[in-house]
Amino acid sequence: MRAVIQVASNAHVEVEGEVVGKLDAPGLVILLGVTHDDDQDTARKVAEKIWQLRILEDETSAAGTDAPLLVISQFTLYGSVRKGRRPSWSNAAPGPISEPLYEYFVRYLRELGATVATGKFGAMMNVSLTNTGPFTVIVDSAELA
Repeated sequence: MRAVIQVASNAHVEVEGEVVGKLDAPGLVILLGVTHDDDQDTARKVAEKIWQLRILEDETSAAGTDAPLLVISQFTLYGSVRKGRRPSWSNAAPGPISEPLYEYFVRYLRELGATVATGKFGAMMNVSLTNTGPFTVIVDSAELA
């Protein structure tokens, strides 16, 4: 599982011109990709890491400040440009595998106490945000202990 996390002062995601998720206060935008060997344990570890990361103002975490989260599925995080001129998506898990894990990830963050808004899985989305800092960090489950 791979997550690109951006600290944002505001953000929203639209599907077909309609806002489906937004940050109501400064928080984190999380772009989430799922790969073939991910499972619920992976989702829990990544969610816990993100929730506790001290990346907000004054070295606080989303957990410590109740900062809201906007989680958006993004299979392209597992794109490979190693060969040729077109990215390969073979490392991204297909929808029937990734969607339940994406939903579990969101549900688990809520169980941890997070306020979570989401995009729409598998939809073409327009994401708008104001990145604070700018500050962006990548969490990859392959690198977690």
